Amino acid sequence: MPPIGGTSPPMISQAPRDPDTPVAIIGAGPAGLMAASHLAAAGVRVRLFDRMPAPARKFLMAGRGGLNLTHSEPLDRFLTRYGPAADHLAPAIHAFPPEALRAFVEDLGEPTFVGSSGRVFPKSFKASPLLRAWLRRLGEAGVTLHARHDWTGWTEDGALSFRTPEGTVTVRPRATLLALGGASWPRLGADGGWRGLLEGRGLTVAPFAPANMGVLLDWSEHLRGRFAGEPLKRIALSCDGVSVRGEAVITGGGLEGGAVYALSRIIRNAVARDGKAKLAIDLRPDLSVEQLASKLRAAPERLSFAERLRKAAGLSPVQAGVLRDGMPARPATPEALARLIKQVELTVTDTCGLERAISSAGGLSWADMAPDYGVRGQPGLFACGEMLDWEAPTGGYLLQACFATGRAAAEGILDHIR
Repeated sequence: MPPIGGTSPPMISQAPRDPDTPVAIIGAGPAGLMAASHLAAAGVRVRLFDRMPAPARKFLMAGRGGLNLTHSEPLDRFLTRYGPAADHLAPAIHAFPPEALRAFVEDLGEPTFVGSSGRVFPKSFKASPLLRAWLRRLGEAGVTLHARHDWTGWTEDGALSFRTPEGTVTVRPRATLLALGGASWPRLGADGGWRGLLEGRGLTVAPFAPANMGVLLDWSEHLRGRFAGEPLKRIALSCDGVSVRGEAVITGGGLEGGAVYALSRIIRNAVARDGKAKLAIDLRPDLSVEQLASKLRAAPERLSFAERLRKAAGLSPVQAGVLRDGMPARPATPEALARLIKQVELTVTDTCGLERAISSAGGLSWADMAPDYGVRGQPGLFACGEMLDWEAPTGGYLLQACFATGRAAAEGILDHIR
């Protein structure tokens, strides 16, 4: 079979177990590539299958604005970012923590650095140089990549079946790793279409839902027309008692950005429960109500309301626009205005869908997963990455868990085939 970068192989007929294919990995994203690296380093022959013409399309897209590989915060706090799935993911991340990921990337010739926010990036700030070096390393280790191989399930006698431009291909490995991704950004290859295949084998797949997605708000025509695309900097957002600091961006239909993504699970659950979600924006989180009221009282009387917001309260034009949009009437006192600036209440009518979400919640249930990332009741079948039922905010947490679970699944496969 051709090495990575070669052409697709010819059609393979129904055949006994292939001695040259101890492991088949389906999905050439970060989790699948990491598993392939770990297996190849142990001397295991790996064939890597992907339905797209080229590997890691979503990884490349994520790197367009600067590839955020992981985060440098203490590991105990790092793990809290995974919410209900933290206990499931902790062993894999402890075994392959952010420091190990940085060492792996630097071994590929891509130095990393910690940004002012604590996020970790390659110095090139791009995904493409890292991916090229990674694929070159895999090719040198003998890993073969088969592009345009769309997995369609299993044959009656248990072989893996793929649809290719040349016809149907079947493969019978000693172990199979599913690294098929979630259901967000489906145009990049991962669309969750594997759900029915696993449910057909009696496995439980939690319904997919958007994560790290934008939210829909009923902005006024004035705000939408003037400020769509403008950033809201140094704010705090709150929903259902959970508050985060960060930034957001006004869109024609609502809000998106890091602060919104950090609350995505909370907002999504509130919308599912109540049909809407209450979202509060603190436009000056660095000041208390009393400090802000003092600044407003000290402002000269001659200032207009707009000037008072800009000069005394320190609001940018877009912040002032959001304040006015959520203000039923002009507050009569500096104290009342200060309270409103600290808590502009907005109503989220819905969330953006999977086609625009950065990641997805839902996936293969942890109840069907063994600690070694083997799938219970399915000998020789393993799973990893975003196709499992977990979610995390942006900031490096998504990629870290994909890399770590890919490596953990590879460890499980090594034990299996030994």
